[in-house]
Amino acid sequence: MKRYFLAAIFLVSGLSNHALANESCPKTLNFDKRYLASETTVKLCEEFQNQVLLIVNTASYCGFTPQYEGLERLYEKYRKQGFTVLGFPSNDFFQEPKSEEVVQDFCRLTYDVKFPMFEKTRVAKRHAEPLYQALADAAGEYPKWNFYKYLLSRDGKVVASYGSRVKPNSPELTRVIESLL
Repeated sequence: MKRYFLAAIFLVSGLSNHALANESCPKTLNFDKRYLASETTVKLCEEFQNQVLLIVNTASYCGFTPQYEGLERLYEKYRKQGFTVLGFPSNDFFQEPKSEEVVQDFCRLTYDVKFPMFEKTRVAKRHAEPLYQALADAAGEYPKWNFYKYLLSRDGKVVASYGSRVKPNSPELTRVIESLL
């Protein structure tokens, strides 16, 4: 009898810890995402918890595609301080290849991208997948084009969003990143 009682306590304790973990995960990060051209899936909340994040919808064949270079520089400059860029390729604006392998090769070979890149994602308001719905709800705006940026604080709150024309090295963006670190 005592054994069953202890087992029940551990079971309830484990369930409540699991529930607390889900409750402590901000709505903007409570998603499982697959890495680009991979079968590996991660829980964004666990993998990037307590980091300042810049979430960007990307495209390989866009006038803003050279921003990959600036995003990688931001990532390299601030990552040891708890900053990460998360890239989400999207073909919502018809400028991304169908194959994730082609996207991955393009990013690595053309721009030496090392920041985490994830599965192709729908970002535009009409068909946005849940991650981008949560980001847009928090920011009050959906991406209108490629390289739209959402900046999240360490607690997962969207503190700012930036249109495609705002370059990764712009003072308005880097100033806010530095204030969050």
